[in-house]
Amino acid sequence: MRRRADRVGGPPDHDPADPDPPDPGRGAATAPGVGPPEDPAGFAGWVRPHVPAMARLAARLGPPADRDDVVQEALVRAWTKRRLYDAGRGTAAAWLLAITADQAGKARRRAAAASRVVAPAPPPAPDPDPDLDRAVAALPTRQRLAVDCFYYAGLTVAETAAVMGCAEGTVKSTLADARARLRPLLEVSP
Repeated sequence: MRRRADRVGGPPDHDPADPDPPDPGRGAATAPGVGPPEDPAGFAGWVRPHVPAMARLAARLGPPADRDDVVQEALVRAWTKRRLYDAGRGTAAAWLLAITADQAGKARRRAAAASRVVAPAPPPAPDPDPDLDRAVAALPTRQRLAVDCFYYAGLTVAETAAVMGCAEGTVKSTLADARARLRPLLEVSP
């Protein structure tokens, strides 16, 4: 039976008779240039190239005013879970964006619960194409996540699949379904 750590990218079971048990601070998942560094400054440098994409995804998936908070919570979560990162299961960008998507969903649920108690927040600033935003917002959740990751956050199909936790073919199919659903909503009548 596999341990939970194996399923989430942790170290595999080792043989107790092995005179050199694995060091959780070493290995493929944490080798320099592959996994997140253990020191705060190194970790900051490792995530820095991905922060703009994290911010774009947080802005698309989270409550409008909480983008920076969502990114901050995702970075804290990534820091605390850095030993679970497994380069063999996906890129750093996909791992960080999956955490961001999760944190954005939590923030959205918190905001929805708070809006039932508190007066609603002012509407977000208008986007360049409100018709497109309205049409994307009308998509089912899974299609909207695929569109947001692929088109707005600029992820590849493979990275979007890692964020969504599905196969690449599923992402392609989901994007095709989303485009088919958006086409009649965005067509201009003659």
